[in-house]
Amino acid sequence: MIPNAVSYRLTNVRLHASVAPGLAAVFDADGFALADIAVADGRISGITAHARTGAAADAVDLGGRIVLPCFVDCHTHIDKGHIWPRKPNPDGTFMGALNAAGADRVARWSAEDLARRMDFSLRSAYAHGTRALRTHLDSVAPQEEISWPVFEAMRETWCGRIDLQGACLLGIEGVRDKNWFDRLAKRVAAAKGVLGVVTYMVPDLEELLDQVFAQAIKHGLDLDFHADETDDIAAVSLKKIAEAALWNGFEGNILVGHCCSLARQPDLEVLDTLDKVAKAGLAVVSLPMCNLYLQDRRGNGTTPRWRGVTLLHEMKARGIPVAVASDNTRDPFYAYGDLDMLEVYRMATRILHLDHPVADWPRAVTATPAKVMRLDGIGTLAAGGDADFILFKGRSWTELLSRPESDRIVVRGGRAIDRQLPDYAELDELMVG
Repeated sequence: MIPNAVSYRLTNVRLHASVAPGLAAVFDADGFALADIAVADGRISGITAHARTGAAADAVDLGGRIVLPCFVDCHTHIDKGHIWPRKPNPDGTFMGALNAAGADRVARWSAEDLARRMDFSLRSAYAHGTRALRTHLDSVAPQEEISWPVFEAMRETWCGRIDLQGACLLGIEGVRDKNWFDRLAKRVAAAKGVLGVVTYMVPDLEELLDQVFAQAIKHGLDLDFHADETDDIAAVSLKKIAEAALWNGFEGNILVGHCCSLARQPDLEVLDTLDKVAKAGLAVVSLPMCNLYLQDRRGNGTTPRWRGVTLLHEMKARGIPVAVASDNTRDPFYAYGDLDMLEVYRMATRILHLDHPVADWPRAVTATPAKVMRLDGIGTLAAGGDADFILFKGRSWTELLSRPESDRIVVRGGRAIDRQLPDYAELDELMVG
C-alpha cells in the first residue's frame, strides 16, 4: 500500500486536527478531515485538503483511513520489562510489585540481562509505531553503575529509530545521602538524562524536594517524578512538588506521573493543588493500564471501586499539559502490555472518557509528550517534517479503537518498516535459574 519509491502521494486519508495543525480543511464533529499527503525524500513535502478529482499518477487512494503521527511514550520502565515469568507479583498489590521487582533487581539485573530485555521492549515499541520513549531506570546503588552504561549503549544502537531518554528512579529517602545523590545527578547529566525520584509523604519531604531541585538547577536537568500512586487522601506530594517548583524558581520541564490520590481528595484540596500545578507549569502523565491493575486491589473476593487514574480533564481545563503512557510491561507492576501506544490510548479513552468530544485528546500520546521531552518536530504531521506516521484500517474513532489494528502500517522516513514483533521465546533462558 505504501509505494517503495522516493516520492509519492497518499490521497483520501483521514487526519485529525489535533495532530495536523497546519491543515486548512473542513473538519467533522470528531475533528477529522480528508487530506492528501505528499512524501519526498523521507519527508512530508505537503499536506492539503483532499482533492477529489485529478489524482496524480503516483497517488495511492487510501479510502478515508486514519493516519496519525508516530507515538511518543513518555513514561515507561523497560529495565523492568518482561521479568514476570521469573518474578510475578504474588498478590497483585503495589507492595507485592515493589518487593518482587526489588528482589529481582538485586538477584538478576546484570548488564546482559538488562540489554536483552530492553532491546526486546524497544523492538516491540518500534513495531507498534513509537517514535520516542522515556524510560525510568532504577538507580538505587549499585544498580546505577550497571544500568546507565547499558542505557547509553542502547540509545546509540537505537538512534534513528527511537529517540530514547532516561530518567533515574529512586525513592525520595535516597536523597538524604547528599554526597551520593550529587554523584548520581552528575552521572545523569553526563548521560544527558532526566533527574527523577519517587515521592512519599515523609516528614522531611519539603527539604528533600529542595535538594532535588537544587541538583536539577546545578546540572541543568529536567525533572520527572512518580507521585501519589496510592488511594491515601493524605498523599499530597503533587502539591508539594508544585510548591517546591515555585519557591525554587525552577525553569526546566517537570513531568509528574500517576497522581492517583488526587481523585480521592476533597474538592477544595483538589482545586488548590491544580491551581498550584498550573502556576508552576508542571505536566502530568496518567498511566491508566498499570494503575487500573494495581490500585484498589482489595483481595478477598472484593471488587475494586475506583479506576486509579488522575484528574486529566480538570487539569487540561486549566491548561496543564497532560499525557497518557505505557508504564510497566509484563513485570510485577503490570502483568500485561506490549508498549503499544494505540492500546494505551484505546484503554485511556474508555477509562478516562477521552471522548464526547474527542477534542484534542490524541495529542496526549503525540505532541504533548513530545514537547515535555523537548522533541522538536515529533508528534505532529506537517509539511517539512519527517515522514513518520502510522496508517490504520479504521476510518473513525469507533473503528480505530474497536480493534487492535495489528495490521497497521508504520512508516518511517517515508517507507513502511518491517513490523515483525519479537518472540517471547527469545527471553526464555533469562527466566530460568
